[in-house]
Amino acid sequence: MLDPILLRIAKNAILSRFYKSSIINRGKLFGEYPFLNTMGACFVTLHTNHDLRGCIGSIVAHTSLLEDLIQNSVSAAFNDPRFAPLESSELSSLRIEVSVLSKPELLEYADFDELLKKVRPSVDGLILKYGGYQGTFLPQVWEQLPHAEDFLEHLSVKAGADPSIYARNPSIYRYTVDAIEEDFDAILPL
Repeated sequence: MLDPILLRIAKNAILSRFYKSSIINRGKLFGEYPFLNTMGACFVTLHTNHDLRGCIGSIVAHTSLLEDLIQNSVSAAFNDPRFAPLESSELSSLRIEVSVLSKPELLEYADFDELLKKVRPSVDGLILKYGGYQGTFLPQVWEQLPHAEDFLEHLSVKAGADPSIYARNPSIYRYTVDAIEEDFDAILPL
């Protein structure tokens, strides 16, 4: 179970783009929540009225969880290239989800059929890497694509390739997530 402080930080990071009074005191947070100072990778997903509004994250830890969370919260709200920047009028209908990723694990497989057997629906997030192609799906995507074959085919397209890429045995990594979500207005301020 993730600490609700993650949602509070995400909310504050988004609010900081609208209001100068929304300041994040890193020293205080590191003191009260030491896990925020450990290396961590997360995704921040935003929905308005049940529709995707932004989703940005890191698949590999490269900084503290706190810094990754702040950066991805702001990026999901204002820099996701699929959407216009978030407007303050949307805040009341916003829902925030924070997903903290485990370290990715390389899956060994001989062919597509073996890969299908190793993938754990509704559990695994997957990363596909091959040459210049790369894409990931969080485990939450299984809700829309519950069959492993569909999940993998759509992942290849997201990576910029097509399903035939699996004949070339691209690198496939799996990870799990711990996720927490809440309506924006229900999240306590920092």
